[in-house]
Amino acid sequence: MNDLTPQDLGYGSSARQGCPFHDVRLRLRRVGLRPTRQRVSLGWLLFAKGDRHVSAEMLYEEAMKARVPVSLATVYNTLHQFTQAGLLRELAIDGAKTFFDTDSSDHHHFVVDGEDKVIDIPASAVDVAELPPPPEGYEIARVDVVVRLRKIDG
Repeated sequence: MNDLTPQDLGYGSSARQGCPFHDVRLRLRRVGLRPTRQRVSLGWLLFAKGDRHVSAEMLYEEAMKARVPVSLATVYNTLHQFTQAGLLRELAIDGAKTFFDTDSSDHHHFVVDGEDKVIDIPASAVDVAELPPPPEGYEIARVDVVVRLRKIDG
């Protein structure tokens, strides 16, 4: 068990709000993931800022600034492990861009074209009452609505 602290990552004690290191460890254990130094460090970077949307590249940049020694491949692997464990939601945008959402509750998203910007839409704001029935042997697990936005030229 390692006892990595925010100071170990180069942050002062008040640099982040929200999810202390011990909470990250507990969160990982609760979903069956071993709280390794890299998972705890990346989890803290992800969850300490509250609900947000990040790409692997964005998290990798944050890790480099925080002097967390990880490769981009490790960041991708960790994000996918967190997603499989239910800690994150994966949002594939256009097949080329993927964001990971730290809010795993039911909700939808606005995506701003041409920007790395994703905005939450409350589930109650979207009516998905008229869904087609799923094929035999399947059930609908979740509905993800992505609404694309573009800036108005003005």
